[in-house]
Amino acid sequence: MYLEESDTSGRFRIEDQGLAVLLFGQQNRNLKQIERILGVRLSSRGSELSIQGDPLQVALAQRLLEQLLELLREGYPLFPPDIDYAVRILSADSRARLKDIFLDTIFVSFRKKIISPKSLSQKAYIDAIRHSDVVFGIGPAGTGKTYLAMAMGVSFLMSKEVSRIVLVRPAVEAGEKLGFLPGDLVEKVNPYLRPLYDALYDMLGFEKGQGLIEKGVVEVAPLAFMRGRTLNDAFVILDEAQNTTPEQMKMFLTRLGFGSRAVVTGDATQTDLPTGKASGLMEAMRILKGIDRITFNHFTDADVVRHPIVQAIVQAYDRASLKSEEK
Repeated sequence: MYLEESDTSGRFRIEDQGLAVLLFGQQNRNLKQIERILGVRLSSRGSELSIQGDPLQVALAQRLLEQLLELLREGYPLFPPDIDYAVRILSADSRARLKDIFLDTIFVSFRKKIISPKSLSQKAYIDAIRHSDVVFGIGPAGTGKTYLAMAMGVSFLMSKEVSRIVLVRPAVEAGEKLGFLPGDLVEKVNPYLRPLYDALYDMLGFEKGQGLIEKGVVEVAPLAFMRGRTLNDAFVILDEAQNTTPEQMKMFLTRLGFGSRAVVTGDATQTDLPTGKASGLMEAMRILKGIDRITFNHFTDADVVRHPIVQAIVQAYDRASLKSEEK
């Protein structure tokens, strides 16, 4: 492979025809995607590419193609969303290496889906979970906070670094009294816990996930059920932590026992607590800042890894919120 650069164009050649086919995509689908995102023109002739456009975008396209090729050499299965994530990463940090991020496999799901970070913030987040006792993942919907925490928990369980996973969510009433809902207490709060079940089943499959729940190896419970307990040798995830009160947050964090670690996820801008009620997440960010082995990781809309429309929606709401504050 070699590169020839000029002010407005570049050339990119791949010696391995098989890798060229994978890089270009079926009917040049990957190249068309890169053209659309970067605003450059890519023309292929055999295994050679010419790149034309703005000099900065041409240079970015060259780095992108070079690093995507490295991933393919390592056997990484390249999908269209990966190209979007790769552009974001390289645009944010020209020194970033996609191999260090995309090849950091956390877990392989029962569908053989590789779960790995897709942004610089996600990479920092999973590294923090590996090395800290308590990690806070704070940011908007779609940034992978809960899903990656779940994947890390499953990975720790399978490697026997912990003996169980405890998944916790506050059951905020959101204007509806739990007492008026049908069923016993577990049935009343079950809808609040559904996203945690969904993530677990997505990784392990329904039968295995349900089997672990029935054996008590995986526990999914409302936050109120944690009071008075000590959780040893466990990977504990508190989801939707913006909906905890300061008292609940303190209660949860003091449940940790020997050999345990906790991940707390939430979006500080999306609290469902009653007006005037302080958020335990916000207070924890203030009180616990700077304590050794407690790490705070912040995500932005640039880290959204769902359908591209989700990122656009998050950005639109952020703009609307700023305009509202300015009035």
